[in-house]
This record gives sequence, C-alpha cells and structure tokens, in this order.
Amino acid sequence: MVANAFQHRYRVIYADCTLGNHVYHARYLDLLEAARGEFFRHLGATFLNWQEQDVIFPVIEARLRYQSPARYDDALQTEVWVTVAERVRLNFGYRMVNQAHTTILEAETFHVCTGREGTKPKRLPAPLVAELIPHLRMVG
Repeated sequence: MVANAFQHRYRVIYADCTLGNHVYHARYLDLLEAARGEFFRHLGATFLNWQEQDVIFPVIEARLRYQSPARYDDALQTEVWVTVAERVRLNFGYRMVNQAHTTILEAETFHVCTGREGTKPKRLPAPLVAELIPHLRMVG
C-alpha cells in the first residue's frame, strides 16, 4: 500500500467482461477515471465543481501495466496517489488489486490544467495544490 493513497472500491460487473470472463482492457481507463473522480470528491470538490470554476484536467497520456486479469464479481481496490502537482501538470499513480490482494494493474495518468475551452494550459489552483500535497508520492 502507498502511504496517503486514496482507496476506491469497485465490484466488477458482467458488462465489464469479455466472453473469456476477464475485464476488457479499455474498461480499466473507466475504472481509473472513477477512482480519480472519487478521490477529488474526497478532497472536497468534484470535477464538476472545478469545471464550474473554468478548471479542467484533460488526460494527455496514460500508461497501463496489466499484471493479472480481473474477472466478473471480483472486488477490486484501486489506490490513487499524486505523482506531480506543479505549475500546469497534475499526474496520478494507481495500483489495483483484487480480493486476494493480487495486483491486477499498475498505471499512471498525466494531465494538464486548462480552462473549459482547452486552448492553453493554466496554473493549478493553489487551494487544490494544498489539498493534493498530502497525497504526493514521488516516482522513482
């Protein structure tokens, strides 16, 4: 477990799976989005709250390392932590495990802070950075 990581729980539904009874690879991006959204809610302001203040965080890169398949009805736990929160950059690390504590996935997402128009980067809001700092874990 990562110190100060946010924990998000999710039970795999049938619609997440292929005929081979494993979670379809692209669905993991949705699961990471859900965990990241709940992390922001935990901090006190949802993505919609930030959007209403003309602040959004589009994904500019994602790296996923699949370790083991998740299957229908697995109870997954995703740890989310911050790896970068400076200037216009906001990056996250993730580790997903199942109920047997088998690592399913390790991932990173890279974001840039922009306004709703998305035409140019803007500085991360100082109040958000203050909320993120306790969850910061340097990579490497």
